[in-house]
Amino acid sequence: MHLGQLDAAALSFLIESLNDDGYLEDTLDDLVRGLAGADADTQQLEDLQHHFTVALHLLHSLEPTGVGARNLGECLRLQLKARLNDASAAPDPRQRMLLELGLCMCEQPMDLLARRDIKTLTQRCGGVDAHVREALALIAQLEPKPGRRFVNVERNLVIPDVLVVPITRSETSLRAGANSQFRVMLNPDVMPRLRVHDIYANVLRNHRATCGKEGAGYAGLQQQLQEARWFIKNVQQRFDTILRVSTAIVERQKGFFTHGEMAMRPLVLREIADELGLHESTISRVTSAKYMATPFGTFELKYFFGSGLGTESGGSASSTAVRGLIKQFIAAEDANKPLSDNQISEMLKEQGIECARRTVAKYREGLKIATASLRKEL
Repeated sequence: MHLGQLDAAALSFLIESLNDDGYLEDTLDDLVRGLAGADADTQQLEDLQHHFTVALHLLHSLEPTGVGARNLGECLRLQLKARLNDASAAPDPRQRMLLELGLCMCEQPMDLLARRDIKTLTQRCGGVDAHVREALALIAQLEPKPGRRFVNVERNLVIPDVLVVPITRSETSLRAGANSQFRVMLNPDVMPRLRVHDIYANVLRNHRATCGKEGAGYAGLQQQLQEARWFIKNVQQRFDTILRVSTAIVERQKGFFTHGEMAMRPLVLREIADELGLHESTISRVTSAKYMATPFGTFELKYFFGSGLGTESGGSASSTAVRGLIKQFIAAEDANKPLSDNQISEMLKEQGIECARRTVAKYREGLKIATASLRKEL
């Protein structure tokens, strides 16, 4: 772009003001006043406003299309206008009609698009239901966050504290009488290698040999050595507790490690605490932010605990297993006739699980699965 110095500076300023999604969150007035300062007169503010307005139009012409939008509706409209300009070079009356209809729809409140309110959109923008549905499908192809593919996302990789691996046949034969089919072990990569440095231990030993226990500084050195040893012991004890708790979890959730989340059984902290002779709060601390690598993925230790839902047989089913069933039902549903929460509740009853519609809705939302109306194919 061949821009004057002020226009180039204004455009650069707007680019620097974009958020990670490529949106301009601050209004031009706020940017102008923040840049001009409190001492600026009316003429200076108007000049800056003019340069920022020009810069915003320039920003909207840049790639990725939609960058610099102030809201989602404007972002979608910028992309539709760009397609409309491309369509003008090779006119397709039907495609042009759908793009213009999409522009009108994106000028409406966004909740109408989110709810796929075909009736209201048809009334406000004209056309027929079929065209509105096609325009919605066209809008669904657009990029709602044009800047996200350029963001350097810091990926926080989870390093498991505990490893659970299946025992091979040869190992099983060596472990005669063993009930478990899995080996539970601490991950050596997360275990700190702590020891008292030989130099300091030797200093204390030599000090005692030459000056005796009454020598100056001996008591202080002895106390520090004792604190270091206690620290190492406490860390080792902490990891021992993690291993004990993890082993107890694996023993009680054998079904999960063999068949996956559908076989998860109800489990509460108190059961593990009673079995290991520990306080429930200790189990809670040990299972927080500690992860276990399993044949089905890596999970926080708290994942294996869950309440139970009543069954027709008088037993209980784990809430985790119920979530797995809900995911399975929705994955297999007819996209043209998605399952409602009430239908899923009835299907769970057929499996012998008592789960109210509101509970299904809560689990579905926790799984970040949209409602039936939003899952329906257009």
